[in-house]
Amino acid sequence: MDARPDRPPRTVVFLCVANSARSQLAEAVARPIAPPGVRVMSAGSQPWRVHPVAVRVLAEIGLDVSGARSKGTDEIPIAEADLVVTLCAEEVCPVVPPSVRRLHWPLPDPAAGWGEEDLLRRFRATRDELRTRIAELFEREFARDAPSE
Repeated sequence: MDARPDRPPRTVVFLCVANSARSQLAEAVARPIAPPGVRVMSAGSQPWRVHPVAVRVLAEIGLDVSGARSKGTDEIPIAEADLVVTLCAEEVCPVVPPSVRRLHWPLPDPAAGWGEEDLLRRFRATRDELRTRIAELFEREFARDAPSE
């Protein structure tokens, strides 16, 4: 749904089920690249805990989320969001209010790996994919808001 196509999003929410891996990675990588004035949040329909490998792979790129915690969708103003990005692939995604513009990026759960090396590889790949997608999203959304020369 494209509820507010006339202006760039000022509040972006990333959702998955546990708010432990994908949505935490997305929130962390989005914050430093978000244009000024854009709020970035994340949540899950069944919050659990921030995965320690998410904390580790974010630290590798200079992002400290050691104090982050998983949040439920009832803890954030999701109805006020201009854009919600759901990141679920194999699970049932959280429900998004119909008035909110939604993008769906079905990324596999990196926590589904086995062993430290596999988990690190999967989390790094998800982090890097999200960085690319989020940078492109902000570039696309805010380019249309830029004054023409």
